[in-house]
Amino acid sequence: MHSTKTKQKAQPTIFVIFGGTGDLNSRKLAPAIYNLFLEKSLPADFAVIGTGRTKLSDEEFRKSLYEGINEFSRRGKTDKKDWEQFCGHIHYQIADLLKESSYAELKKNIEQLQAEWAQEAQVIYYLAVAPNFFPVIARNIAQHQLAENSDNSRIVIEKPFGHDLESARELNALLGELFEEKQIYRIDHYLGKETVQNIMAFRFANSMFEPLWNRNYIEHVQISVTERLGVGDRGGYYEGSGALRDMVQNHLLQLLCLVAMETPTNFGAEEIRNRKVDVLHAMRRFSAEEVRMNTVRGQYGQGWIEGKEVPGYRDETGVDPESNTETFAAVKFFIDNWRWQGIPFYVRTGKRLHQTASTITIQFKDVPHFIFPPETTETWQQNRLIISIQPEMSIRMQLQAKRPGLEMVLNTVDMVFDYKGTYTVEAPEAYETLLLDTMDGDQTLFMRADQVEAAWDLLMPILHAWESKRSLSFPNYSADSWGPEVAEALIARDGFHWFTLPVNNKK
Repeated sequence: MHSTKTKQKAQPTIFVIFGGTGDLNSRKLAPAIYNLFLEKSLPADFAVIGTGRTKLSDEEFRKSLYEGINEFSRRGKTDKKDWEQFCGHIHYQIADLLKESSYAELKKNIEQLQAEWAQEAQVIYYLAVAPNFFPVIARNIAQHQLAENSDNSRIVIEKPFGHDLESARELNALLGELFEEKQIYRIDHYLGKETVQNIMAFRFANSMFEPLWNRNYIEHVQISVTERLGVGDRGGYYEGSGALRDMVQNHLLQLLCLVAMETPTNFGAEEIRNRKVDVLHAMRRFSAEEVRMNTVRGQYGQGWIEGKEVPGYRDETGVDPESNTETFAAVKFFIDNWRWQGIPFYVRTGKRLHQTASTITIQFKDVPHFIFPPETTETWQQNRLIISIQPEMSIRMQLQAKRPGLEMVLNTVDMVFDYKGTYTVEAPEAYETLLLDTMDGDQTLFMRADQVEAAWDLLMPILHAWESKRSLSFPNYSADSWGPEVAEALIARDGFHWFTLPVNNKK
């Protein structure tokens, strides 16, 4: 989260992408690096080394990335002249991640580039591979002294970081033995999104909000990340994961920490990460009975979306026909500290829901004394602050105002800060922000070891309860719905309902 955009950095940089032929590189990483190149945010001397088991020449690898960038870059199709300047920086190395010879060859390639540049480069090792490869790659990077200079080398680890608390601790312990914490970048792309970063600006750069940001004025908070898509071809992976691991443990808890954290004393990475960890430590751990009362799980059945029949989760490729894996999760969390005591934080996420959207809604308490006659307030609604992360990027404040006319009639109006309406500059993709931060050595938007473990520790009682007792109601919601009915009951018991923004959504 750089304080100033650095243009054309001096120090040469090498991106080593393990899993270079994979989907993540094609869809996200290569387009992000290309856009950073166009923004002149890369040094004059840089290289991208993609590794994979497929036999490809440099030219064939460049062609595959070219197709990915044309399809997935926010800028659309590449300019021929720009591409010709960029593609010469791309290299491919056939590599078997389990063989030591591959790492020896990688070292030789890195040294060769540095010799050409006559300067030591900073090297970013990006592990865009399945989690079971994380330990073997990390060990080999260390063993072959590919990251000896801790100031000039970084290792980027994609989620999922561990499968539970025990495996996360093991992975943290291994990485801690091999590297310094300042070299380890545990990436959560959600934190790179512009609106997410704006939560801190909104809270801590405006004196009007912070005095209200507590249990005295806020009634409850909702964090909702919903998807229209099903699991698609990720059924095999999802079977071992589920909504709680896939979304709540990282994305949703990260958003919750940003909303709930105490004011940091400065904008330093460690100070901000300390405040986020404080939130996770203050969150109430559930007993088995509390899991039953405060959580809901669901699994989608078949249904219709835009006139097309879609299969239920158990009929997806790679999924057990009697699967107990949840594709929907809703949890009512509490933060036991002075600021938030007693205020519920509701989070929900799910697949095959009615809308693809990510929103945070803060509902303020009602006015303490109602002075208006009942007939003036047919559409009365408490004040809300709605932060929309996708598909639109906006922050809206919902207030009561008088409707024009001779009579006193109140209705809800929106004060909206809309990115598209306010700025002509296109917002960067999350991966552009996060890769640039990695180059800058700025870990503000990345998770620290203790933060990952605290998040797992919080969720373990829920995971144990769900895994030890099969759900007899699965599938319990149809495609294109808002999830299981019991999710409505979870929030309705407290007199609230789930909020949705009217969004025209075709995803």
